[in-house]
Amino acid sequence: MRVILLENIKKIGSIGQIIDVKRGFARNFLIANKKALYASKENISQVEKIKLDLSKKDNEKKQEAKKVAEKINKKEFLIKKLSTENNELYGSVKPTEISKLILELEKIDIKPSMIQPVQEIKALGKFKVKIFLHSEVDAEFTINVETSENIQ
Repeated sequence: MRVILLENIKKIGSIGQIIDVKRGFARNFLIANKKALYASKENISQVEKIKLDLSKKDNEKKQEAKKVAEKINKKEFLIKKLSTENNELYGSVKPTEISKLILELEKIDIKPSMIQPVQEIKALGKFKVKIFLHSEVDAEFTINVETSENIQ
């Protein structure tokens, strides 16, 4: 299915570009999230007209993403979780939990879908986490998982 991109998307394309993607990806993600339009003649001419506005909006988003990245890049956040004697967690630390922690401590609202732990956080210790704030901006920080108490 041919679609026109309304914003820059990492590994897919840039604003105004006409690309071929699978029908489900187009319908369920790109068009549903207003990241693309069907590639009809009317839509193509419409996107050409508003391309400059889209580029400006994308640059504004990029600048905001850079500010957020500067605030949280290379920082370390502490999470206390229940653990066993083998230093394993009951459950794991999920992106939603990391998102809430950043909102609490830094007053920055980050969607859990943007957060990508380098590896699953299922034990005590330090773990690297990446956040993809924009198609061209990402940040990396450390999550330090400590025990809140041991359970036999």
